[in-house]
Amino acid sequence: MTAAPVPVLLVTGFLGAGKTTVVNQLLQHAGGRRIAAVVNDFGSINIDAELIAGASDGVVSLSNGCICCSLEGDLLRTLATILRRDPRPEHIVIETSGVADPAEVVRNLLDPVVFREAPLETVLCVVDAAAPPASLDDPLLRAQLRSADLVALSKTDLAEPAAAARIREAVRALRPAAVVMEAPEGRLPPALLFPPDPDAPHPDGPLADGPASQAPGGAPLDGSAPESFSRNRSRRERLRGDDVGPDGAAAPRRPRRHPAADRFETLSWTSPAPLSLPLLQAAIGRLAPRLARAKGLFEAVEQPGRQFLFQLAGGRATLVPAGTPAAGRPRARIVFIAELGVIPPEELRRTMEACTVPVLGE
Repeated sequence: MTAAPVPVLLVTGFLGAGKTTVVNQLLQHAGGRRIAAVVNDFGSINIDAELIAGASDGVVSLSNGCICCSLEGDLLRTLATILRRDPRPEHIVIETSGVADPAEVVRNLLDPVVFREAPLETVLCVVDAAAPPASLDDPLLRAQLRSADLVALSKTDLAEPAAAARIREAVRALRPAAVVMEAPEGRLPPALLFPPDPDAPHPDGPLADGPASQAPGGAPLDGSAPESFSRNRSRRERLRGDDVGPDGAAAPRRPRRHPAADRFETLSWTSPAPLSLPLLQAAIGRLAPRLARAKGLFEAVEQPGRQFLFQLAGGRATLVPAGTPAAGRPRARIVFIAELGVIPPEELRRTMEACTVPVLGE
């Protein structure tokens, strides 16, 4: 059996922005995910000694199933070594140098041979919210922002609220398609960095801190019903976020949750009918300005017997072949992530239903 591709999260940002803090948080709070982290300097990753299970050949194994290694030499050789490990990681996180334009790394990862095994899924740029706005005039930082699907504002606890708001506004002006969020102590909603598997059962509703799992009110993606759309409102208190100006008043939150996680929700949609590629392209074009992420598998009526993987991040959509459709699954199943309440359920259902094409004789 061919091993499943391992998606890549690329973390970029200027020197001292807080990239290592973000990677450290991902490793120490993996939530059951097997993450392989490729970093520039392993010594800078402050991993608790109790979490380290062993080390060999420059790779440190953690007791939670994650691994961490330093990037020494060729990135593609490092990726090949990681992909040969047993068990194979579920996600790869690559931290770029703070003095590097990530464009070259992106080009390498988009090579068809590499993309087949380790597809680049997300580019995250970490920006120091305490830095002066003039720092965004640096050509290198601008290049890093241009590559970003998501932008994390670090050190917001050290910045004056007005200064952080100015940085946020400037970032949005430079990269309007990217989702901008705060990353207190390097924490970010995992579902934005590692989009849910469209074939895995998960509850709809506000983003959780751990991996997705089925819960009452969630919609199982089992094809047992016609076009289905669900959103569970009962799981947590909902908050609205505003990434353009200063945060508004917030309702009470559960302890240890952070504003970025409370700002977004997961929305799922399935259909027993295949989709029309032109109709889907038009629908996503209308929805994209209000989406943070989207990921799904579907059959296209134009190419029967084939399955496609669709992804959307930072306003960029990709579509690649994804093998033969699985028996017993809906022909289309897509998971959307958006800010709370921005996309009404009925609108999303109507928009996606308009992309379906009934199959004669079924």
